[in-house]
Amino acid sequence: MTRHKFIYTIICIIFGLVMYYVATSGDRNKSDYLVIASECVMQDVEWAEVADAIAEKHDADVITFATAPREALEQIREAYPRYVAIVDKPENIGRDYVIDLHTLCREVDDDIYGDFLWGIITGYDASATMRMVDNSTEPLLIKDAVATIMELNSAKWFDNYAWVDDHTRGLWGYKNGRDGDIVTAMVEKEEVLGKFCELYETIDPDLIVTAAHATQQNLEMPYSLGHIKPRDGKLYAHNIFTDEQRDINESGKRRVYTAVGNCLIGDMNNTRESMAAAWMNGSNVATMLGYVVTTWHGRAGWGALKYWVTSPDRYTLAEAVYMNQQDFLHQHSLWTPDLLNESYNYCEGWREELTCASERLSESLGRDVDLDAPADWDMVGFWHDRDVLAYYGDPKWDVRLQSVDSERDYNITTKIKGGKYIITITTAENFSLERMRGDKFKQEHVLDLPFNYFFPERLNNPRLAEGEMWDAVVDENFILIYNAEFEPNTTYTITLDIEK
Repeated sequence: MTRHKFIYTIICIIFGLVMYYVATSGDRNKSDYLVIASECVMQDVEWAEVADAIAEKHDADVITFATAPREALEQIREAYPRYVAIVDKPENIGRDYVIDLHTLCREVDDDIYGDFLWGIITGYDASATMRMVDNSTEPLLIKDAVATIMELNSAKWFDNYAWVDDHTRGLWGYKNGRDGDIVTAMVEKEEVLGKFCELYETIDPDLIVTAAHATQQNLEMPYSLGHIKPRDGKLYAHNIFTDEQRDINESGKRRVYTAVGNCLIGDMNNTRESMAAAWMNGSNVATMLGYVVTTWHGRAGWGALKYWVTSPDRYTLAEAVYMNQQDFLHQHSLWTPDLLNESYNYCEGWREELTCASERLSESLGRDVDLDAPADWDMVGFWHDRDVLAYYGDPKWDVRLQSVDSERDYNITTKIKGGKYIITITTAENFSLERMRGDKFKQEHVLDLPFNYFFPERLNNPRLAEGEMWDAVVDENFILIYNAEFEPNTTYTITLDIEK
């Protein structure tokens, strides 16, 4: 090889490497995550460090808004993220803030479904909020839990579990060890609060699940037998029988709190002196679900839990919340499509609220609504619950329940072939259609689940291929199939057309 040819070859190689870097560096730096932060956050040095930290963790851009996240809508459309973290101070966060986030996430494109998974990053102060970011960096597999509900009492997802019961006053129970026996006992009514605190401190749970009366300033034990309240960013127990108050002892372990059936507890109420802020600060809760209004139907909270426990190792908590939301948006659209973009009227009294809602629903349906009829009750309840569940924490955090080996009864694989996205479902010999539909879990609040799948990656314009006969909802992030009458020991394929 002559000297000139050698130099030419070297130049070509270098040029090729440079062009490869230019062509691929955009893909490497392109993130599916976006951070939006209020101006008051970015103007506060300590709080700005929180926004920068979560952006760095996900290789994400940070954009700002003055007073409301929806001011960033056009920038969100341009970035087209799959995950959005909203960093803001608790003084700015209230009921309407959360409701508007729900509507905002459906406005990126023209369909009715959520276009990204979102979570609010906030806390009692900047230090607590940074701890939320740090605690949601490494995955968390839920092993130990405590609850104030009876619906999880099989405890099959947990190594150690304990609860005070909301169906029988004074009943409590526990399980020690993954294969341990369920043990139950009774306490007097004045001992219920103390028993819950004892179980909480002994189990030291990864997960807390509650459903009882609550407000922005208290969580009641079932049957209103005592309170847990916030004070200076921490929780304390108030015994209503003795008027004794004591701080709840905390280990500092990172936790997840799903208040699936409590009124108002997810509402920051524009103050850091709230239950939500105290859970996240004093109790080190890195992710929290909670209602920002009074709740009486329960589809949002109980539905999210149903999706999670039905697919315990398949969905993160954020994915379960998202999939539940899309499912009941679809059902809501089938019943009353004209109400999808109409705000529900959250009155001071729930009876007045129901009167207003039923009158508007009657107009929508062209007939009188009977709230004693389950179908009409669900229509009002779906509308009520549509936009009122707050998600605090990193929406991309990998936090899951443990699988139940005996219930691993179907497998899902995917592949892209040409312009096709092929989903293959293989059912096992022990496959249970009823289990896939949710095992009637909280059926009074949540209907049977469709086959549901959150795509590992966002697809470009997916739709059922010609000849597919599934009753399906397909969007860029997910598929729901409402006529999936799967049987054991069978393989099913679903073919979608996609654009490259």
